[in-house]
Amino acid sequence: MTSRISATAVVDLLVPAGPVRPPDPSGRWTATFTTEVGEQQYTFEFKVKGSTLTGTAKSNLLGETELQEGKVDGDKISFVENANFQGMPLKITYSGTMTSADEIAFTRNVADIANEKLVAKRAK
Repeated sequence: MTSRISATAVVDLLVPAGPVRPPDPSGRWTATFTTEVGEQQYTFEFKVKGSTLTGTAKSNLLGETELQEGKVDGDKISFVENANFQGMPLKITYSGTMTSADEIAFTRNVADIANEKLVAKRAK
């Protein structure tokens, strides 16, 4: 008696059992990174409902702000932090990619003056 593996059995082994869902960014994230104005320490609180992201950003230099214009599209995340720095409004636009369930690689544009890269890690 010889063993035979059907083409269907091979396909069943190679194809996942359902759609692969991107990681959920909901929860608390932290990031520490160096900028032109010094080291920044952030805590982000993200809430996701459908494709809408809300929450807060809290930093050692800018205090706490509500996130605006938040969106989630698969593993892509974007939002705006409308902060106040020394009495002046400061718009910071973030775009990021979840590189794993516990890490987001962000680029942020600070008032169209500087682009900065940072990595946020899920708080455990």
